[in-house]
Amino acid sequence: MPAAPAPAHAPAASTARDPFAELNPQQRAAVEHDIGAAAPRPLLVVAGAGSGKTSTLAHRVARLIQSGADPQRILLLTFSRRAANEMGQRAAGVLQRVLGLSGRHGSSQPMAGLPWAGTFHAIGARLLREYAGRIGLEPSFTIHDRGDAEDLMGMVRHEIGLGAAGGQKRFPLKGTCLAIYSRVVNSREPLERVLQSTFPWCSEWEAQLKRLFGAYVDAKQEQNVLDYDDLLLFWAEMAADPELGPELGALFDHVLVDEYQDTNRLQAAIVRGMKPDGRGVMAVGDDAQSIYSFRGATVRNILDFPQQFSRPACTVTLERNYRSTQPILDASNAVIAAALERHAKTLWTDRVSSARPQLILIPDEAEQARWVCNRVLALREEGVKLIQQAVLFRAASHSAALELELVRRNVPFVKFGGLKFLEAAHVKDLLALLRFAQNPSGRLAGFRAAQLVPGIGQATAARLLEAVGQAADACAAVDAFAPPPRAQTDWDAFAALFRTLRAPGLRWPLDAELARDWYLPHLERLYDDAPVRAADLDQLVQLAGGHGSRESFLTELTLDPPDATSDRAGPPLLDEDYLILSTIHSAKGQEWKSVTVLNAVDGCIPSDMSTGSADDIEEERRLLYVAMTRAREHLQLVLPHRFFVRQQAQMGDRHVYAQRTRFISPAMLKHFDECLWQDADTPHSRKPMPDSVRMLVRERARNAWK
Repeated sequence: MPAAPAPAHAPAASTARDPFAELNPQQRAAVEHDIGAAAPRPLLVVAGAGSGKTSTLAHRVARLIQSGADPQRILLLTFSRRAANEMGQRAAGVLQRVLGLSGRHGSSQPMAGLPWAGTFHAIGARLLREYAGRIGLEPSFTIHDRGDAEDLMGMVRHEIGLGAAGGQKRFPLKGTCLAIYSRVVNSREPLERVLQSTFPWCSEWEAQLKRLFGAYVDAKQEQNVLDYDDLLLFWAEMAADPELGPELGALFDHVLVDEYQDTNRLQAAIVRGMKPDGRGVMAVGDDAQSIYSFRGATVRNILDFPQQFSRPACTVTLERNYRSTQPILDASNAVIAAALERHAKTLWTDRVSSARPQLILIPDEAEQARWVCNRVLALREEGVKLIQQAVLFRAASHSAALELELVRRNVPFVKFGGLKFLEAAHVKDLLALLRFAQNPSGRLAGFRAAQLVPGIGQATAARLLEAVGQAADACAAVDAFAPPPRAQTDWDAFAALFRTLRAPGLRWPLDAELARDWYLPHLERLYDDAPVRAADLDQLVQLAGGHGSRESFLTELTLDPPDATSDRAGPPLLDEDYLILSTIHSAKGQEWKSVTVLNAVDGCIPSDMSTGSADDIEEERRLLYVAMTRAREHLQLVLPHRFFVRQQAQMGDRHVYAQRTRFISPAMLKHFDECLWQDADTPHSRKPMPDSVRMLVRERARNAWK
């Protein structure tokens, strides 16, 4: 499809006089939607890739405040704290220009903050804390991250006897059980349907899983803890309540939701429950970038949004792209235009280029790795830094051969997806100490904290928790507890720490410093790389200083943790430049000058594990679209023709053959240059793609592509 003609974009006034002059007509229509209306209608902004979504949303916030909206009554929901902060900063900048020009409040008055800007889970935690007494919760509840929730599920699983025993079949592991539970909560679907559609191998355990989930809910209530899913579940129930729902909705005049295509049914129900008529609701997102169904997100939320409220929503589509060249957009538009259902849009740009995306035909994975290295280094010689280049892939295992080749050639790289900060054992240890002091009823934190004392094992820790649970005074119970003789000295120090952390009036973040200082000698005993891990604990204490209380710190850290530990992620310390390797899921929201997509063949994109339904296949199409629209100037899709598969000894190793991804049809080839790997540096050398070869024995080749 040829590029759409660029609409006239000549602002009547410069940004020196009009702070919104930088917006294009569609962005401005979204920003000005129903300004001044007594009952603003719901608004859906379908924001194509690279179309200035964040800027549009930030300008909308500023425009609302300029028109008299109270910042305290604006609810801005995002999917990361970073996004919420960025939105607030951008809105502040725009509003500062507005106030500086208009003098409406006086140019010296500082920009009001957005106290209700944050993630769904963070805002949910805050609301639950405020309404705890009215919904049967103790205000002092603590929040389990995914790891802790999984451990509690495992503990309950063991207590009710659902582990493997005797000759019985193996019961699903704790991680699988939590995943099933979470999917049921967030999708709002019956357990039976979730098992059939997503976990069919667990269907035979439906009755036992119901019993396990009931016991898990009871355990959380007894221990005064919530998991991530509870933060949304309780909020949704409050929003649906005839009394509390209107009360919650009345707190806010405007509800703005970013990345709406990533919401699950529970989150959509929260928005509808708070604003049934859609008054003041604005959703921003792109159905073509809905790729997180494995987290419970559903594309139906954004597709059905215009009819979700008692009043139909207005729709504004942002099609002007500020990122990619037109040939890249032409190819991307063609791929997504074949989707079975979508909000129609055609991305266009004024960034002209004669370089079309390339389909690189490669004999096998080994040659793919060599070609990618050559391409990356060649672009570097042309002035494109390594950090301006990315190699994307459907699954983390797809980059294995490339990583070896990069190491062999001494090309520095960072692969997104390291060990998350809160998943590191030493970080979990220190947080367990603080959580146990905050909420002695939390058995999981207490169980972990007690076992940090030398000589205290699982049985002794369980005995301690029973004593604490039955006592009116937790400190007295810990002081009176009799540990094994060999643990007495260290136990006395632990009991003294617990008593200090529980003392009223302790100045935060002294709590975190005291817990770290007690733990450091045990860190050296427990881990070989103690100095590196100690740096993470120092970082944790530093983070604590940015919060007003221990309760706030534990809540915020659980809901929005740092990305990774210092020793397991981040850029190479000795190189100022490095290549980016990333799964497509992790690349969403990013952009690079050059993007190379590995394994653009059936079996990889779409993944052979994700073709069980039309919905699965459509999401795989969107994954390819997301990958392609990350590129600004150069886009290469690499198509290995042959994969080497290792089988069991009796079957022998062999090769299987692949065909171009089904998402690039013959009719779409006009948007690409097809190149054999020897001729890939000659952009206009078109070579035929061997489509006649079909994949052989795909079922047995899954290990190569998952």
